[in-house]
Amino acid sequence: MRMKQLTVLALIAFSVLACVDKEQEEKNEFIQENVTYAAAQTEKMLASVGEPTGKNYPRTMKDDGSLRTTNMYDWTPGFFPGSLWYLYELTGDDKWKADAEKWTASLEPLKTFTGHHDLGFMMYCSYGNAERLAPKPEYKDILIESAGSLSTRFSGKTQVIKSWNDFRPMNDDSTVYDYPVIIDNMMNLEMLFYASKISGDKRYYDIAVKHADMTIKNHFRDDFSTYHVISYDTISSNVVSKNTAQGFSDNSTWSRGQAWAIYGYTMTYRETNDKKYLDVATKAADYFIRNLPEDYVPLWDFNLGQEGYVPGKRSYAAEFKERLKDASAAAITCSALFELGQLTDNKFYIETAVKMLHSLASPEYRAPLGENADFLILHCVGSIPHRTEIDKPLVYADYYFLEALVRYKNLKK
Repeated sequence: MRMKQLTVLALIAFSVLACVDKEQEEKNEFIQENVTYAAAQTEKMLASVGEPTGKNYPRTMKDDGSLRTTNMYDWTPGFFPGSLWYLYELTGDDKWKADAEKWTASLEPLKTFTGHHDLGFMMYCSYGNAERLAPKPEYKDILIESAGSLSTRFSGKTQVIKSWNDFRPMNDDSTVYDYPVIIDNMMNLEMLFYASKISGDKRYYDIAVKHADMTIKNHFRDDFSTYHVISYDTISSNVVSKNTAQGFSDNSTWSRGQAWAIYGYTMTYRETNDKKYLDVATKAADYFIRNLPEDYVPLWDFNLGQEGYVPGKRSYAAEFKERLKDASAAAITCSALFELGQLTDNKFYIETAVKMLHSLASPEYRAPLGENADFLILHCVGSIPHRTEIDKPLVYADYYFLEALVRYKNLKK
């Protein structure tokens, strides 16, 4: 009897191990196929865009199907070098390292830039990955100086980093707010946390924490959905307006804004180990996941077409009727959920991230080779209210898709 029991247990163990091995093999094949595809597509983009000039960073696709680039002072130039770094990490091929170093170095003049809040996107996605994967002494200095430049936009009065220099709501033709803060700004805090660690200057850490705390106080609703834009009075520090710039309406939840919140607070918890940030990250993630369709890629706004949500009179969303997806919101959230699942040992978040990643890699959302202006991901939305980048590829969707592949590959069992 004892021998039979041992035999049954051995068979069960063998079956479990075989299943695990098969799952691992399927995972490896999925990652390798996507890496091979991304490398081939990005090779085509590099051939199209040429050498970095400071004015030719890939951003999206024009209506005629050709590549649209932008200069270094836009908010997006750091994503293309960052994608090259992820291809280097995923392949180990020094060819990608050389390309990444070249495109990253072209952004060095931005270390003193103070024109808007996106310096974290611009410099940490590029130089942050460079320092992590192929460090050079100058990289740390550049990142610290960049953090100092970003910090000039912090106000001790409002306790937040100013995003844009001014903001005009879609529902008001006369008012201009001069201290707007957008939920996206949470993403720029990672560079401040990093600069504090390597410089020993606690000021950067304190600014990041104060900004995160005020964002919790003012950007979140009771259900942990988010407002896009909060405008502050610079004298009283009070909130004077809650609006959207890229969502459907002022009181709706723009899906990419919710993605920035999930990612930003997951990162802030990692950097501080303060569980109040974990609480926000998980509740924001739960809202996002609850409102996903079957394919795990959200509409560009979660409240699109619902009763009680009215676009501003100057917004194109008022006449826009198509229920378009925003795959960029899915890519950002997918990457964030891999980290959130690891930090919390939550299998549900990781399983959701895997399903989302597989959906993004499906023919519905992954571009055929040589199409989509050589970007990877289809069906993204920049800003419908402003009539820009509607159902187009976006460079940051590709960046976070590749980051999600890296995190999936490195996932601890």
